[in-house]
Amino acid sequence: MPREQMKRILYIPFDHLHRNYGSLKDADPNNDVIALVESARMTTGRNWHKERLFFLISSARHFAQSLQQEGFTVEYVKAPTTIDGLNTITTKHNLPITCAEPSSFTQYQQLKDHGVTFVDNDFFLTPRPLFHQWASEQKSYLMENFYRKQRTRLNILMEGKDPVGGSWNFDKENRLPPPKKYEGPAYLEHKRDEIDNQVAQELGHTPTTTWATTRKGALAQLKNFIDNHFAEFGPLEDAMTTDNWALHHSLLSPYINNGLLHPSEVIHAAVKAFNTGKVPIESAEGFIRQVIGWREYVNGMYWFLGPDYRNNNQLQATTNLLPLFTDPDKTQMNCMKQTVTDINNRAWVHHIPRLMLLSNLALITGTNPQQFLDWMREVFIDASEWVMVPNVIGMGVHADGGQMMTKPYAAGGAYISRMSNYCKPCAYNPKLRTGETACPFTTLYWDFLDRHKETFAKNHRMSQQVFGLNRLSDLPELKERAQEVLEGLQKGKI
Repeated sequence: MPREQMKRILYIPFDHLHRNYGSLKDADPNNDVIALVESARMTTGRNWHKERLFFLISSARHFAQSLQQEGFTVEYVKAPTTIDGLNTITTKHNLPITCAEPSSFTQYQQLKDHGVTFVDNDFFLTPRPLFHQWASEQKSYLMENFYRKQRTRLNILMEGKDPVGGSWNFDKENRLPPPKKYEGPAYLEHKRDEIDNQVAQELGHTPTTTWATTRKGALAQLKNFIDNHFAEFGPLEDAMTTDNWALHHSLLSPYINNGLLHPSEVIHAAVKAFNTGKVPIESAEGFIRQVIGWREYVNGMYWFLGPDYRNNNQLQATTNLLPLFTDPDKTQMNCMKQTVTDINNRAWVHHIPRLMLLSNLALITGTNPQQFLDWMREVFIDASEWVMVPNVIGMGVHADGGQMMTKPYAAGGAYISRMSNYCKPCAYNPKLRTGETACPFTTLYWDFLDRHKETFAKNHRMSQQVFGLNRLSDLPELKERAQEVLEGLQKGKI
């Protein structure tokens, strides 16, 4: 197509990879030049997990190829920064740039300053102004309240004004521990093609077969979840086991977060499966809540709370990031060794290890929230900025003083023992809070409550736990052991 006939450059960030949404929904090969920029800042600016980089880059290159096959003029450039890349493209095509609203404050400001025209970001089910309106009307930002409004607004799992099954939430049914020696259906493996191999070679990385890098592969992953895992998802969604690295989790978050799948497609498939009797209500509701409730809520809160929210440190946590987070050989704690090994292998563990192991340990050790946030951003395949900032600062380490969550998610070894099979072969006993074999989670949980008792005594959801400190006859010994544990963790010896 002659350049003079083109009207716009459509810039496609690497998390907007869907033909029917964002700036591409009304794109025309006769009018639009497609721009994708693989920036050095994105690829080398931080210590990103290579599996994450492989997934993002290969997905973008496959997407660019699919648009070329459709007849678009596609400019895929490598550049030091996104703006440098756009300058290269506009030098070649002297046209205005349009983009769907970016997913992060930083990119939004950069593109705005560059003169990019924005269209609405419709990669979510809740427009940003609508969420802002809801949040502005709330005395407290309870996700459950937002979720119920979502169910009603979107008419999902509803019978008139009432929820299907007579309850909004089936959480109590979805807390089974892992079955012994459980073997579920096999996970889907994704074959690697020429583009995959080229990206892998450039990164010096041998990728797993866990993650698809095309829309076809993402749709196959969705079908596999619906057909083989969805029915069992709910009851076992909080379980952790060495026997099965994902149990029945969907493994769909990377594709929804980079655009290869749209949440509406996922919800449609889930509702259809429920309506046809393939899955019970507790699995259907539990999964749908994650997509239309928690995911939408977290994105909305990211934009509502503003760019300074990530700097919160209300508990004054100053401990440096523990060595075990980057090296599983730096701990004897079986649960942490297993979890960090899984992360190193495929850049993923499900939400309970993220919250009740990784974040819980960061919380009760007083780890600096920003250091922990940076690490979480780097190692997870689905760790978009908007995902991790509220999840870590608000939910994970309670650094916001309770803006998002009414209580900190602190727990001792008893929870881990109940919801996993990690403890039996471990060097530490979850029932003990003092002594050399005491579980570090148990010791540090009580020490955490003691350190912050004045703060949490005022919290109606924490006052009972704080009161429990008065029943500890060994509190002095516990506090002494807590210091030993913290020093040992910092040295990579516990």
